[in-house]
Amino acid sequence: MTALAACGSSGGDSADAKTVTLVSHDSFSASKSVIAAFEKESGYKVKVLMGGDAGKAVNQAILSKDNPQGDVFFGIDNTLLSRGLNAGLFSPYRAKGLDSVPAALQLDKGEHRVTPLDYGDICVNYDRGYFTRHKIAPPKSFDDLTKPQYKGLLVTENSATSSPGLAFQLATIAKYGDAGWQNYWKKLKANGVEVVDGWEQAYNDRFSGSAASKGKGDKPLVVSYASSPPAEVLGKKPAPKEAPTGVATGTCFRQIEFGGLLKGAKNEKGGKALLDFLLSKKFQEDVPLQMFVNPARKDAKVPELFTKYGATIDQPATPAPETITKNREQWIKQWSSLVLK
Repeated sequence: MTALAACGSSGGDSADAKTVTLVSHDSFSASKSVIAAFEKESGYKVKVLMGGDAGKAVNQAILSKDNPQGDVFFGIDNTLLSRGLNAGLFSPYRAKGLDSVPAALQLDKGEHRVTPLDYGDICVNYDRGYFTRHKIAPPKSFDDLTKPQYKGLLVTENSATSSPGLAFQLATIAKYGDAGWQNYWKKLKANGVEVVDGWEQAYNDRFSGSAASKGKGDKPLVVSYASSPPAEVLGKKPAPKEAPTGVATGTCFRQIEFGGLLKGAKNEKGGKALLDFLLSKKFQEDVPLQMFVNPARKDAKVPELFTKYGATIDQPATPAPETITKNREQWIKQWSSLVLK
C-alpha cells in the first residue's frame, strides 16, 4: 500500500485532483458499473488501495496519518473504532443519507467522524459435507467448540491483526465474562484451534467448505460471517435447496463497518463526494452480493439470495463499545500471550 500511495502526486492542481483514493481492507468489493456510475456523476476517478485484513489496514493508516495514503478509509469497525478516533484519523463530515441509517449503528453520532456503511454477524461457519460424511452434528455454541469431536477442526484469525479474529475473541468475552474467557481459550487451544493472520487465509485457504480452497482446506470450521453461505451459492445453477456451508448461530458478534474522511486528505472535496456515494442507495444495494454484509441503510433492498441462504442472528454476543474501548488493548495482549505462545 505504501509503495502504491507514494506513486500519487501531491499537487493540488495536478491530475491527482481528479482522483479520489479509497483506502480499505482486502475484502472491499463493488460492481464495476456502480463505481463507473459514481465516476460519471462526480467527475472523479476512483483509486482503491487495499492493505490486508482490517486490523493491518487500520494500523497502517494510523502509522501514515501525517501523510495519508488516500482520501477516504473504508472498513474500520466497532472492534477498532476507538483506536482510529483516538489517533485523530478522521475529519468530521455528515454524509448525505445518514437519516436512513438506524441509530444503533451510529456509534459516533455526535461528531460524525465516521459513517456507518454496513454490518454483519461474525460467527463460526461449518462445512455441511464434512459433518454429513463423518456423521457428526455440527457445533451450535461456543461450548460445543471445546468438545472432543471437534478437536483440530477450527481455524480462526489472529486477534491482533484481524477484525474477525478480534470480534470472535470479543464474543467469547461477552459470553464468559472477564473472569472466564481466558479459561475458555485454554480449552479451545487444548482442543487444537489453529490461528492464521487474516480472514482471506482462514476462509479461502484453510476452510474445507470454501469454493476458493477447491477442497484443499482441511478445517471444516472457520470464523467467518453469518452471510458467508450465500457467497457459496452465488452463480450456481440450479440453485441448491441449502448452502453447502452453515452457521453456528450461538457463536456470533455484531460487526459494524464505517467509512471516514481521512484527516489531511489531498482531495477533501472528492472524499466527501465518495462518502456520500458509499451511503447512497445505489452503492448500499450493491453491498450484500459484493461483500456479503448487510447495508447500513434501512431502505436499501437486500437480494433474495442473501436472505434465503444467510443466517439471521437474533442475539449476537457483543460487548458495549465503551467496554471494548477500555479493555481492547489489554485483552489482545492477554489473548496473544495465552494462544500464540
